[in-house]
Amino acid sequence: MAEPTPPRAEPAGPAGSGGGEAEGTAPTPAAATVGPEPAPASASAPTTGAAAAVAYARPVKRDWRGQRPFWGGLLVTLGGAEILFTLRAPLPVVLHIGMQGMAGYLVPAVMVLCGVLIIFNPAQRLFYSITAVLASLASWLTSNLGGFLFGMLLGVIGACVTFGWQPDQPLRRGRARREQRKAEQRAARGRAAGPAGV
Repeated sequence: MAEPTPPRAEPAGPAGSGGGEAEGTAPTPAAATVGPEPAPASASAPTTGAAAAVAYARPVKRDWRGQRPFWGGLLVTLGGAEILFTLRAPLPVVLHIGMQGMAGYLVPAVMVLCGVLIIFNPAQRLFYSITAVLASLASWLTSNLGGFLFGMLLGVIGACVTFGWQPDQPLRRGRARREQRKAEQRAARGRAAGPAGV
């Protein structure tokens, strides 16, 4: 019983002091395997932290835009703003300002309002898109031929984009590949920055 105790005490001894040659060779691989394990663990902690910070810093705006029909609302807003701008043109350029003049300003103002509401209140996007289509088509009669046709087309296209937008639609294949490549590049940068920082 006295002999089994020294071999148990010796593996801890050679790792610290180096007593015993035959038995000291066996624990050194164990010490070598134990030694590198904390280094990757310590390096992986900053890497994951840095990679997480880099990975979640940029897609915040993209996620905000992805949760709403951003481009449809922007097109409707730009269409209404363009019609309002053409109404401020000189009198010889203005072709038609509406039946009593007030409708010429009211219809594009409704378009701008619908575009802003589409962006900031996407839950009611169907109602706003239908209203935007009707206002865009009405601008042909009331507001300088729909802002020389450009404002009306922008409003109709933006309303159609909004109407067809779905909140849970998957990414297209090309976009999914680009996102995957960017995520891999961010992870590689984080791994490269981890050991350099340590």
